[in-house]
Amino acid sequence: MIKLLALDMDGTLLNSQKELTKPQIEAIHKAVENGVKLVLCTGRMLTGVRPYFDQLGLDAENEYVIVNNGCSTHQTSDWKLIDWAELSPEQIKYLATFLPESAMQLTLFDEDHYYVLEDEPNQYSRADASLVSVEPTILSMEDATNQSRHLFQAMFVGTEEATEAFERKHAATLRKDFDVVRSQDVLLEILPTGTNKASALKTLAERLQILPEEIMAIGDANNDIEMLEFAGLSIAMGNASDRIKSLADDITDTNDQDGVAKAIYKHIIH
Repeated sequence: MIKLLALDMDGTLLNSQKELTKPQIEAIHKAVENGVKLVLCTGRMLTGVRPYFDQLGLDAENEYVIVNNGCSTHQTSDWKLIDWAELSPEQIKYLATFLPESAMQLTLFDEDHYYVLEDEPNQYSRADASLVSVEPTILSMEDATNQSRHLFQAMFVGTEEATEAFERKHAATLRKDFDVVRSQDVLLEILPTGTNKASALKTLAERLQILPEEIMAIGDANNDIEMLEFAGLSIAMGNASDRIKSLADDITDTNDQDGVAKAIYKHIIH
């Protein structure tokens, strides 16, 4: 019996126009009415999740969101931060040493801000920030390392070609000290070691006394792999890559054909 539904957002719950459709909303309501706990699991920061959660209309319920690719978990009753992992000042200084010989920017995230470290935001960081409804803000190294804020994760941002070259040159080195994931063509995400959607989901499930075999997870991208592997029932979107599909227990329709709703009706609402 499924007791927890873990949903990726971009490419999964949201369609290609970043919209939350009525069939998806209705299916989620039916799952919640059947006692299933909803957990949105996304690489987005919190500001890019709350408007969609509001659209779901589940305000009376206390559900959960895992944001920043597993770095932070919030409960939705009051949006309190209940679990998190963060980068240390030393780690931020170390990441900055990769910038001088690259064409990349380093971005950092707290609960409310999309920061660009000591640089004017480029078109790619601006476009990425716009997806979560914020304006990127320049952050000095001094402010980034004074420990006055939680900086959950970092991203190296640049053109697709520059990101590809940066990943080829530096990913192996970075993986010695961080979890590294190429979630989009122009982004290389840097997370505290051992941090991903699955690590946050595991901690939350233990808190809720829900077993892995009672979890259904749905995703489409590389940053969903650990979550799909952790869940007792893993569902790949029809628009997912062949690699993601090969890892999943089942494949649903695409994000433009309400694949999440179809998976809910197939596996939860019989």
